[in-house]
Amino acid sequence: MIKIKFPEFNYRIRKEKEHDSIFDPIRKQWVALTDEEWVRQNFIRFLVQEMKYPETLIAVEKEIQLGELKKRFDILVYDKQHSPWMLVECKSPDIALDDKVFQQVLRYHISVQCTFLIITNGQYTNGWEKVGGELKEIMEIPGWV
Repeated sequence: MIKIKFPEFNYRIRKEKEHDSIFDPIRKQWVALTDEEWVRQNFIRFLVQEMKYPETLIAVEKEIQLGELKKRFDILVYDKQHSPWMLVECKSPDIALDDKVFQQVLRYHISVQCTFLIITNGQYTNGWEKVGGELKEIMEIPGWV
């Protein structure tokens, strides 16, 4: 398991009739503030503020094709050559990071080949590095390359 301490950040949150919204600086738009979105925004802030990943090389909630299905990944970090480097699947804090979540990120990895796979629910984070065709568990988020 990877230990992560989310940084403090002055999130832009607004109240609306039905729900609260949070401004996503990557997508440059307001999005519904769900439990999963809160985890996603905190993880992005961790990558940008603590790990010094450039915001310009982070994609959020983009559509991918999985056979006949269209799905959306949560976070994709590109390397300096603009190739997919790290895929992150975010879940609500009440969702266990079980085999079902691991299988989901593996399915996304079929379409988006990258070096690192991460799953997080904000409380727990697990990660793997693809080395020689095998996935090896990692104990920390990789530093920016």
